[in-house]
Amino acid sequence: MYGNAIRLFYLLFFAFILGHGQNDPMPVADVLVNETTLLKHLKTLSSDIYEGRRTGTKGGVKARKYIINQFHTLGVLPFKDNYEQPFSFEKRGKTYHGANILGWIKGTQSPQKYIVISAHYDHEGIKKGKIYNGADDNASGISALFAFGEFLKNNPPKHSVVLSAFDAEELGIKGSKHFVESSIIPHHKIVVNLNMDMISRSDNKELFAVGTRYNKKLKYLISGFKPLNSVKLSIGHDGEDGRDNWTYSSDHVSFYKRGIPFLYFGVEDHEDYHEPTDDYQNIHPEFYKEAVEVIISIFEKLDNN
Repeated sequence: MYGNAIRLFYLLFFAFILGHGQNDPMPVADVLVNETTLLKHLKTLSSDIYEGRRTGTKGGVKARKYIINQFHTLGVLPFKDNYEQPFSFEKRGKTYHGANILGWIKGTQSPQKYIVISAHYDHEGIKKGKIYNGADDNASGISALFAFGEFLKNNPPKHSVVLSAFDAEELGIKGSKHFVESSIIPHHKIVVNLNMDMISRSDNKELFAVGTRYNKKLKYLISGFKPLNSVKLSIGHDGEDGRDNWTYSSDHVSFYKRGIPFLYFGVEDHEDYHEPTDDYQNIHPEFYKEAVEVIISIFEKLDNN
């Protein structure tokens, strides 16, 4: 009698739990993004010890090592023999030595097709004794790359994914240009580039997706996408709405010039853009976390299609 009562209790208990789960879906934030870790990485990379992460400086090299360490910790493999893809270039009579950091997660169903998820890690460095820490531009994108790595560790992608931390974006978009021109991946095998540059602050919680003008499938996907949080996802800044055209504004342009579909995620310029005040305390943590959730959710839809 007592044993039957215990069994009945557990049957009712699990029926309640299962029913509750069906009627109340788990919030997106609980599934996709560890907010504490996300903010920790952004705060670290935008701290003074990285000296503004200018290409070729000690701070830039230190940031490079930090990214490699995080990829290794997350189980993200180097894309080739090691994580670094070095390159050099000249600008205004000076030679710069940079390096892209490339991690790789093999696809479970289409391993020979690639989704390149990118963000640049360099910034303005030190000018007139002031450190330009670049919290939003673009420690926010790099920390989001780590969030992708953490997500993909638990949710293996169908397509292969290359997590690309590009260098020298601020010096003429040199890192992504080298990546694309090196043919490290044949262009026809890259399904899409998702580029993140300045995604951690917005007074009206608006995140722009640029690139749908050039691809009907992406336009259909973004037009029909409804975020499950407070982020306003907008199509724009692509040369058709009278606003600044961001098609050429960041690393995605290197893919665009080769005919590779892209989506660029970013926010409107703010008062701290390219100023020494672009610091961690000026980002919007809740918006940032939710923006990363939205981008990961869009990746999922692309990967499944």
